[in-house]
Amino acid sequence: MPDDIKALPPGGNERETRLADALSERYLAYALSTIVSRSLPDVRDGLKPVHRRLLYAMHQLKLDPAAGFKKCARIVGDVMGKYHPHGDSSIYEALVRQAQEFAARYPLVEGQGNFGNIDGDNAAAMRYTEARLTEVAQALLEGIEENAVDFRATYDGEEKEPLVLPAAFPNLLANGAAGIAVGMATSIPPHNAGELCGAAIALIENPDASVDDLLAHVKGPDFPTGGLLVEGPESIREAYVTGRGGFRLRAQWMTEPLKNGTWQIVVTEIPYQVQKSRLIEQIAQLMEEKKLPLLGDVRDESTDVVRLVLEPKTRAVDPKMLMETLFRNSALETRFPLNMNVLDADRTPRVMGLKEVLRCWLDHRHVVLVRRSEHRLAAIARRLEILDGYLIVFLNLDEVIRIVRYEDKPKEALMSTFSLSEVQATAILDMRLRALRKLEEMEIRKEHKKLSTEQKRLQGLLSSEAKRWAAIAEEIAETRRKFGEETPLGKRRTQVGGALTEIVVDENAFVEREPITVILSEKGWIRAQKGHLPADAELRFKEGDALKYALHAETTDRIVVFATNGKAFTLKADAIPRGRGDGQPVRLMLDLTNEDDVVTMFVHRDGIRYLVAGQDGKGFLVKGEDLLAEKRTGKQVLVLDPGKEAACCKVADGDMVAVIGDNRKLLVFPLEQVPEMTRGRGVQLQGYKDGGLADVQVFAAKAGLRWKYGSGVRTETDLREWRGNRAGAGKQPPNGFPRSNRFE
Repeated sequence: MPDDIKALPPGGNERETRLADALSERYLAYALSTIVSRSLPDVRDGLKPVHRRLLYAMHQLKLDPAAGFKKCARIVGDVMGKYHPHGDSSIYEALVRQAQEFAARYPLVEGQGNFGNIDGDNAAAMRYTEARLTEVAQALLEGIEENAVDFRATYDGEEKEPLVLPAAFPNLLANGAAGIAVGMATSIPPHNAGELCGAAIALIENPDASVDDLLAHVKGPDFPTGGLLVEGPESIREAYVTGRGGFRLRAQWMTEPLKNGTWQIVVTEIPYQVQKSRLIEQIAQLMEEKKLPLLGDVRDESTDVVRLVLEPKTRAVDPKMLMETLFRNSALETRFPLNMNVLDADRTPRVMGLKEVLRCWLDHRHVVLVRRSEHRLAAIARRLEILDGYLIVFLNLDEVIRIVRYEDKPKEALMSTFSLSEVQATAILDMRLRALRKLEEMEIRKEHKKLSTEQKRLQGLLSSEAKRWAAIAEEIAETRRKFGEETPLGKRRTQVGGALTEIVVDENAFVEREPITVILSEKGWIRAQKGHLPADAELRFKEGDALKYALHAETTDRIVVFATNGKAFTLKADAIPRGRGDGQPVRLMLDLTNEDDVVTMFVHRDGIRYLVAGQDGKGFLVKGEDLLAEKRTGKQVLVLDPGKEAACCKVADGDMVAVIGDNRKLLVFPLEQVPEMTRGRGVQLQGYKDGGLADVQVFAAKAGLRWKYGSGVRTETDLREWRGNRAGAGKQPPNGFPRSNRFE
């Protein structure tokens, strides 16, 4: 054996394993540990291990609601040292979150000091803050000393910790949960405890109750920060049936009138888990990017109550339209996912619906009731045994005194003389002399009678399942009275608005409307300049470049670009580079290759038709709406044969079509002979032996055909010589027709 390899110790074992198998085995162990011991809550008490250990440690420190506060550093130290061997920062963060009223619907910890705020500011260090349990946490712990739940050894084996809390409060749904494990996650929004108790009682009364019956009580999530739930009933029902879904949540707002007919919007509640400071930053950023043209200003006038003031640009703005733009662009509307993935009583992760979650909680309460009753019965039996011994003392007081005074072994003598158990004999010997007075005998008889009555009641409870469920229903009703909607803590905060009617927001509402001139150069550089420039305005271009098109438009317009590949593209006018520079290559804004070029460019107007045609003389009519393309890749309108290009796209305003080819032949025919299509090759407009289509024009027969003539325009009304049918060859154009074979 080489010297650098040490022999295995006595009793050691060496086993060869494939690396992949070893990794998968260890990763699976890590995944299971993450799922069970860190990320997913238990369906019975709604807690993850760190939260459960925090509450139990605080209970051990006697930090009840009526007790004083203790430093959080002391609490975190106890949790970390005894139960949770992880970092102190993660434990403190869990403690802080349970104390934040804007984070927890029903806080389990009452904090004293700086525990953070809704703006996202962190809590003070744990050495400065103090905490104690709330009444809700006390309800979760109620009965933990009465053998209500199982305990296990802590990580070092020196202490015991509960596997689950008794949970007299429906904590899982009331406070919600969120966590990301390995390969799975959970996301449960908070709900109203009073509504949950009502649904649980309904489920006790009718175990076959449907989800619809439960939803008569549970209206939907109830977030600590309020807000407006805007989800349809069917969507809510589907989410609670399957355990998966989501809820749209909007901020609550109102219009506040000011002087002289002006007004402002005041936001009083923001969506759950939205940091107010970041929300304001987001709105300010959107204003700077000119994506909220209806909004004039935003201010934060919050104290301990949220108050965001939104000022409109003008008082003519519709408040609902303004808020709709904000809902669509900012965190004033959010979507909270629902994924009720929890650990069941067997510690198995499962996605449950509303009914199953409530059923599991009720079954747990049933187990707790049975265990507490059995524990109490055992305690009563022990006490009654001792009381029976005490009563024997009072009946035979002189003899008992004699035995105690003169016998060498008084315990054995008492047991044999009066047929006592060892427990009774020990209790008698431990009695104080003053307990032998007559008044004490009466108290003992009274206690005996009371305990006997309680014993019969508990025995009757354990022998009847109906009585047990009635007792559980009574406990839940008491929880409802303590934390239900009639209390300040339990009053519903999130308003359920149902599915809202969608408000149609014109895209132009997001853009500040102003006149611009869109300029496209011969080499394909596009830019926009402010205002409508005159035709003779001096424009600058790169060396060797020149003007191709100049359009008068507005920033709210859409610009249609028709290319030689037969595709139509759409540009938003406000997205075109502004200023006096060279602009940007249009090929970077549209999916155009170097072989493609722009045939024409125009401002889209509703209700206008266009005549598109290729070099081969084939074309058709198309509506302007069918030329619009949302994607950068455009829309194929004119289908071309290989090697052919699109030649023109002209406004079809008239009843006649004039076509001229490269062969300088002019043909005029009725527009009705051209079909209207959305996409295709079209029909032959003019026949050619050589060459192809040069230009096309749609005109009104009464007005005549017009073309450029010198520095002016010439109009020809007598076109009988060139009239024919579509696909004809045509004749030489009139004298004076441009040598360029173009109408314009």
